[in-house]
Amino acid sequence: MKQTMKQTKAAVAHMALMALMAGASPALMAATPEASGPATTAQAPLPEVEGEIRKVDAEAGKLTIRHGPIGNLEMGAMTMIFRVKDPAMLTQVQAGDKVRFTVDRIDGLLTVTSLAVGQ
Repeated sequence: MKQTMKQTKAAVAHMALMALMAGASPALMAATPEASGPATTAQAPLPEVEGEIRKVDAEAGKLTIRHGPIGNLEMGAMTMIFRVKDPAMLTQVQAGDKVRFTVDRIDGLLTVTSLAVGQ
């Protein structure tokens, strides 16, 4: 029994070290094999960002937006190109429109996930 407990502790320590090396949060490292039930995490809603459409590129499925700071991405104000989650967004805006939008990193790409004109 003691050897099994030692093996379990060693496995937990190894997982914590691997998680730390992979950049995991301390909360994730605190998880143990004894934890019951599926892991659930409630994701905070994405912050809305004010911006201005500079260019609509329907063929590429992208918008160029001059925007304020994007808190969830720790990004300052600038002008940049985003892909859109829903191609229908491209028909809702034109260059010069003031917008409020949310953006997230999806499959490694910065993607507009919601868009409202004139807000």
